[in-house]
Amino acid sequence: MVTTGRSCIAVFAGATATILHALPLLTSNKARSKYGLPSVAAEDEHPLPFDSLRPQRLAAPVTVYIEQFSAHPLEQDAAALYGPPDGYLDAQGTFRPDRLSATDRPVFEVTLRPDDGLYLLPYMARQADGRAWDDNGTTPDAPLESTRQDYFPDATRLFEEINRFGVDPRGRNGLLARKAEYDFYRVAPSAGYVRGLSAERRTDVGEGDIAPEVWGDDFFQATRRDPPRSLLARVTNMVQAALNSGKYAGAIWLEGSPNIEETLYWLNLLIDTPFPICGNSSQRGHGVLANDGDRNIVDSVDYIMSGMWKDGDGRDAVGVVAVLDEQVFTARELQKADSRPGGYRATGGHGGVVGRMGRRSPALTFRPTNRHTHSSEVNLRQLPAAVNGVRLVSGQVTNVIITVKDDQGNLLPTAIPEVRFVKSARYLPPDTSGDPKSEVEILARIAHNLAEAPLAGFVAEGQVGGMTVRPMTVALERAVFSGMPVVVVSRGNPEGFASAGANSVFLSGSNLTANKVRLLLMACMLKFGSLPPAADPASPSPTERAAVKARLEDYQAVYDTH
Repeated sequence: MVTTGRSCIAVFAGATATILHALPLLTSNKARSKYGLPSVAAEDEHPLPFDSLRPQRLAAPVTVYIEQFSAHPLEQDAAALYGPPDGYLDAQGTFRPDRLSATDRPVFEVTLRPDDGLYLLPYMARQADGRAWDDNGTTPDAPLESTRQDYFPDATRLFEEINRFGVDPRGRNGLLARKAEYDFYRVAPSAGYVRGLSAERRTDVGEGDIAPEVWGDDFFQATRRDPPRSLLARVTNMVQAALNSGKYAGAIWLEGSPNIEETLYWLNLLIDTPFPICGNSSQRGHGVLANDGDRNIVDSVDYIMSGMWKDGDGRDAVGVVAVLDEQVFTARELQKADSRPGGYRATGGHGGVVGRMGRRSPALTFRPTNRHTHSSEVNLRQLPAAVNGVRLVSGQVTNVIITVKDDQGNLLPTAIPEVRFVKSARYLPPDTSGDPKSEVEILARIAHNLAEAPLAGFVAEGQVGGMTVRPMTVALERAVFSGMPVVVVSRGNPEGFASAGANSVFLSGSNLTANKVRLLLMACMLKFGSLPPAADPASPSPTERAAVKARLEDYQAVYDTH
């Protein structure tokens, strides 16, 4: 933790984060020439004009000579405006303070030192057997143990490179260092230390050595295992603890572009904080031509430091946002639409883009009214220590107590509810009988939940007016009377508000997308628990039906305001 007196921002590394994805380290042509290896050439075997460079550190000071007027083609045209060079190099490369020949080149003499920071240099490393590195793996299809990682384990190096090489329109670097200090957290990182790391080498906030980490268990890269839902407890607890510390002016969450919308909405619901949380992703990796992620991070810092998010009491009035391509999206409405810069959209048909960033003065265009973070009714502070779940005991659906938080108020991984999707469509039923036996997936999931997931529910994608497939409706009603809430949401990207119907035992999912509806149902179950089960879920009594509908009012109030 920094102690400079400047504002500090917490930066959290999330899973499969292209924004933390660096360029592959490929053996340079300098190294290939030195060691007698084939040069890298164009696809048609034509020689390339330049070598590829990577940010690296000098091991010792080195004196270099920089040719005067080589930074821009028109420097020489304004030569009269410049002071003299440091000296001249003759044809043999000898440096002298005075020009002795018309062929001597004017130069600047400078000593580059290790503590200057990173420099762009040829990558000289080779494989253990002497071959060049042509990919991250020793071969194109190398197994994990023969593959190097190109994601950063936290955002420390990313921020260092942005500060070193990124420049603003006025040509100044230090784009992040100019504004604040930063602490880096590895919550659900995209890369890990498979051989462990000693405490003194850590760049993240944490104590002690990092034990050897495992792909897909401790860190999560694209094409590998997806994070389990239990990881949401770690995400919640680490972000909440950091923002409770009083050290930070705000937070930035970094994650892969396809899924960041889900994590940000979860943080919007669960994290109890008056400070802003911004999310950033990137459609192109760090260092790639036209990378967008670096700029998104700079804009997030500007958003946090601007204070535009404050209400009259200095608290966040906007909620968790994503700052992407100079637009500010609310976490509730954000969705990725395409894998290209600018490929994000606002869903729901009623807002979503609430501000602008970039070279013009950053500004909010409006403030949303939905509850979030410190005002959320399902944030961590609002959750009880335990709730009722359901299990099948001796053939009867029975309530069981599920512990939600530990004695320190941390969310327990074992409490995270199981919520799955079902989807209706026209021409789906096998016949007109309405018999739910054809809904084998739903019935099997109900049985699985009663055995393995005491907090569970369903999200049903139907038409704007609700569910119309009778067998599916009957099967889902059986789930409801087995204690499992069902939320109806419109298919695709809704621009209207879903309705379950006045007499339905389903919840209405507002204008949220299915993925957001799922997360909100999970949060609701952590607060309200399961629905009261019927003695016979296939045939509930009027009293049992009334008890369920009364309980659903608590859930629906949250869906109507979050």
